[in-house]
Amino acid sequence: MTFSQEANPANEGNAVRETLARVFGHGEFRRHQEDVCRAVVAGRDVLLVMPTGAGKSLCYQLPGLVRGGVTLVVSPLIALMEDQVGKLQALGLRAERIHSGRDRAASRDVCRRYLDGDLDFLFIAPERLRVAGFVPMLAKRTPGLVAIDEAHCISQWGHDFRPDYRLLAEGILPLRPAPVIALTATATPHVQTDIATQLNLVDPILSIHGFRRTNLAIEVLERAPSDRPAIIAEILREPGRRPAIVYAGTRKVAEALAGSLSEFFPAAAYHAGLDASTRDDLQRNFLGGSLDVMVATVAFGMGIDKADVRTVVHAALPGSLEGYYQEIGRAGRDGAPSRAILVQSFVDERMQGFFVDRDYPPVEVVSAIYTEIAKGPLTLEAIARRSRLGTPEVIEKAIEKLWLHGGIKANDDDTLEATDAPWSPAYTAQRQHRCSQISFVRRYIDAPRCRMIQLVRYFGDNEDEPCGHCDICAPDECVAQKHRAAGSEELDAARALLALLAECTSVATGQLFRRYQEGQGSMDRRSFEHVLGGLVRSGKVRIDEASFVNKDGELITFQRARMADGETAAIDSLFVVRASAAGREKRGEKKTPKKTPRKASAGPDADVPAHVVDALKRWRKAEAQRHGVPAFRILSDKVLEGVASMGPRSEAELLQVKGLGLNLVRKHGEALLAVLRDAG
Repeated sequence: MTFSQEANPANEGNAVRETLARVFGHGEFRRHQEDVCRAVVAGRDVLLVMPTGAGKSLCYQLPGLVRGGVTLVVSPLIALMEDQVGKLQALGLRAERIHSGRDRAASRDVCRRYLDGDLDFLFIAPERLRVAGFVPMLAKRTPGLVAIDEAHCISQWGHDFRPDYRLLAEGILPLRPAPVIALTATATPHVQTDIATQLNLVDPILSIHGFRRTNLAIEVLERAPSDRPAIIAEILREPGRRPAIVYAGTRKVAEALAGSLSEFFPAAAYHAGLDASTRDDLQRNFLGGSLDVMVATVAFGMGIDKADVRTVVHAALPGSLEGYYQEIGRAGRDGAPSRAILVQSFVDERMQGFFVDRDYPPVEVVSAIYTEIAKGPLTLEAIARRSRLGTPEVIEKAIEKLWLHGGIKANDDDTLEATDAPWSPAYTAQRQHRCSQISFVRRYIDAPRCRMIQLVRYFGDNEDEPCGHCDICAPDECVAQKHRAAGSEELDAARALLALLAECTSVATGQLFRRYQEGQGSMDRRSFEHVLGGLVRSGKVRIDEASFVNKDGELITFQRARMADGETAAIDSLFVVRASAAGREKRGEKKTPKKTPRKASAGPDADVPAHVVDALKRWRKAEAQRHGVPAFRILSDKVLEGVASMGPRSEAELLQVKGLGLNLVRKHGEALLAVLRDAG
């Protein structure tokens, strides 16, 4: 696929700028916004990749008004929909939404208003396009524009892939010739191409801008998990470093860390296990300023419009650079100096590997389950009884992957049947990609190179100007770690590395390390990285990205070191390294992550009322038919049994059922509670 680089100017006159001033109250566009708006007004398909806080929303809202008709916005997050609709309504615009959190009467009224031409904007969840009759209803009045928000969710190579997004292309096809704008804050070049392909964008304009954050100072330091609460508290005790968001890897860690921090300043935990009213109160308090620090799992922050967040702290290794960049982008949206601090160690990498195996079971496990299904159509319950295949959670994930990649199909009698489709290559590639995302994070952490340069290049921006205030560029400005002048052994190692680099034009950093060791160098790899980082900071060495394609066709990226151009001062006057980190774990000293407490669920001996389970299954089957998906894609048998066993009476109690997270409760909670009431 090729992308056009520029849009042909359209004869819109001053409509675009006039609408900017009259409706949105802005005298000028932000950088790059006007070009995108004019392209969309002219009817071009556009893929817009622009960071959080850079003004993506205006790039569909303004053109939608200028083009006229209804702008259809597909968004995966209810909170984000509600936020956008509220803001548009506050501007006097006719904006509405349809999602699982609204009752059927309200949704029917919105549909009527759409058909009557009484809306400027209609926001919908992606799964809505699968509801029988919904797309034909939309097609009765072709929208003026279709906007796909969080478009990276459509790509299996994206950091937040969502199966519902894969059906968008089919759903929006009847809405053509309306132009389509796909928007995302995080997409690598590979993901960008996949988005355009999956959505069938026609000769799209690719607009990638603004990844460099000039007001954001980034630090990365290594600390054992037990040391992190103290270091985070010390960082945030300075009032000028608050408000702050602290991202934790699990709900349990978020709760414990919030409790620790609340001894020093107002702090609270936010995660999907809290009931809706509590989450709303916490969010309102954080936005209003009475809560200084929000300790949250990574879902928090999507669509949160708080411009004065001064610090974002990651209390563990993130799972991908895409997610990490999106999260640190919530700091300093007002343009004032802000800081992003990542506290991690190698034990986190083990935890991320655990998450990958949980969400993307090893290929041999998935293959064993496929082989079992291929012996004859089986129900999900029959497969789950074969404990030798894995835990119920693993079996459920494997079946989901098989279905997504065409390896199995669901029959009308709820049995699963194997197909002849070659599912394995696609799934293997998807799992390998997910593993590679963790490798990219590790390389980002270890590389002695400007943090901002690494991030913008990861997203396809070729700017090469050091940021000047990350821990690599400006070690003296760090707030979470100390740097010191190199000792005599480190200076000797630095001179040895310079001598090796003087013998060649450039060399891979891994090969440089091996050559150093062959010369009887005594440093381990971590110390080598620190010394090499000191040479980069001193200006004597430059690190460049490189890549090659291996025999399996995979693109392998790595880093090359070379002597920097120009004269620099003596290394003993400029060369600094990171100070030793107290409690730092060494490579190889990996600890098995502690298992977090599981939610309550019905075990094999639990008293599960059969008539309630049957009622829940009937509801699930009707819901699956309505959405055109297999029943297990709605809720698993184990979840339904857990609901029946616990008999929850509120959404808060539903959240205590294992397997029911916040999104599922928002989507199905009201219906589940109704079934329980009717079943008595």
